[in-house]
Amino acid sequence: MVQAGTAARAGGGRPLTTDEHAERFTVLRPLLFTIVYEILGSATESDDVLQDSYLRWAKVDLAAVRDTKSYLARLVTRQALNALRASKRRREEYVGSWLPEPLLLSEDDASADVVLAESVSMAMLVLLETLTPDERAVFVLREVFEFDYDEIAAVVDRSVVTVRQMAHRARGHVQARRRRFDPVDAGTCTRITEQFMSAAATGDMGELLSLLAPDATYTADGGGKVTATRRPVVGAEKVAALVMELVRPGRSPELRIEIVNCNNTPAMAAYSGDHLEGVVLADVVDGKITHLYSIRNPDKLLALTVPRQISR
Repeated sequence: MVQAGTAARAGGGRPLTTDEHAERFTVLRPLLFTIVYEILGSATESDDVLQDSYLRWAKVDLAAVRDTKSYLARLVTRQALNALRASKRRREEYVGSWLPEPLLLSEDDASADVVLAESVSMAMLVLLETLTPDERAVFVLREVFEFDYDEIAAVVDRSVVTVRQMAHRARGHVQARRRRFDPVDAGTCTRITEQFMSAAATGDMGELLSLLAPDATYTADGGGKVTATRRPVVGAEKVAALVMELVRPGRSPELRIEIVNCNNTPAMAAYSGDHLEGVVLADVVDGKITHLYSIRNPDKLLALTVPRQISR
């Protein structure tokens, strides 16, 4: 992405080196990636946005940049909004349920930052899909990254008064639909996920039901490219029966399941041989699994090769 040692001049200013542009961009890349990912819900699209944003950034006269973080945040957010608006039609025509791309993280990434951890959770990303593009950008920048209203107004090209109203509306929308509960510690979440995986593998229906909330929901995203339920399955018994069918002995002799850290929660990655078939993330509330998100669309699994860094 970066050609070291090249130089240019913008707007008659001092010579600009791509090394200096690259250094500033690289330092902030985890933050910029996180902003874009939370707006788009797609790691691969976020990479594209950052690539395009860097090309624009490389042409900027650094002497005119007062605050690199604010400038780059505005730049990538604008590009993310453009990408989100452009993908609206594709999402409306999507086959079956649309889920965000899972994000592979290092084992300790975001765990110490409760706000950041919740903001990249699958449950939150699904909820953010119910906001308009501008509301989503405003919510992410204000509630997660704590940008000032005037900074956000410059990003979405609205007045500060309008941005305050949008932030209030988006916050109320999210709070009304988000279950209020104490964050589940990583150890508890891991234990419940491993118990669920073991019960499914051994066919222990009673154990599965004990781990699921009565109104547990299973949502699968196959994108019309692989077999997957096209509508959410609701109810502990229906969800347990479906899971048992998916992992029953003989269905896939080479099937193996590994625990990985996706979106800051233990996730079940299903492999057939060396091929990743899908990833299932569990939303745990009050010691019970309330939602299972199964991402099987192969296009959404491409980014699950190298752990990402996130920051705020």
